[in-house]
Amino acid sequence: MRREADWRSAPALHRVTPDRDGFRSWCEGPVRRRDPARAERLLAAYAVARADAARRAPLDFALLAGWQREVLAVPEAPFRVGDAYAKAGRERYGLTPRTRADFASCLREATDPALPPAARAARAYLDVAFFHPFADGNARAALLTLVHVLAREEIVLPEVGPLQTTRYADDPAGAADLATLIGVLHHRRRRGVPR
Repeated sequence: MRREADWRSAPALHRVTPDRDGFRSWCEGPVRRRDPARAERLLAAYAVARADAARRAPLDFALLAGWQREVLAVPEAPFRVGDAYAKAGRERYGLTPRTRADFASCLREATDPALPPAARAARAYLDVAFFHPFADGNARAALLTLVHVLAREEIVLPEVGPLQTTRYADDPAGAADLATLIGVLHHRRRRGVPR
């Protein structure tokens, strides 16, 4: 799916002064209403992810594991040791001797200047979702990865709730649609703002 998606057609994103931080609003709204402790952990991880973006830290498993320790309030967040399953067992993410190296290679592409930031953010999100590196919390790790990739470009989405939909590993059109959705969310902020 990663090679089949049309990443180059992703919309252009522009740096704008943030008027609303969508990740923070999502944590303070629906996440906090459902589970205040979870919201606090996500906000702590988000602060670390944003600081990592500001210092231009390379995206790698160690960085993600640091965020994940905050998200799950655990001392360690190791790479999974067996196959992973999602969607009530309908999707299986195998573990081979190459899985970890392949994942690292994909994460390194998150700064590839040949692709628009929306494509890089979408691809990194899906890489985390479908490599499924952690035993728990992969959806949260994927969203943190997406906002980190955008933050490296000084881009903050005004909302992230619409990103929280089911994605499938064998859907290249859906992968490209995620990049488009990032553009739509970003451009909602830009209405009425001169270019």
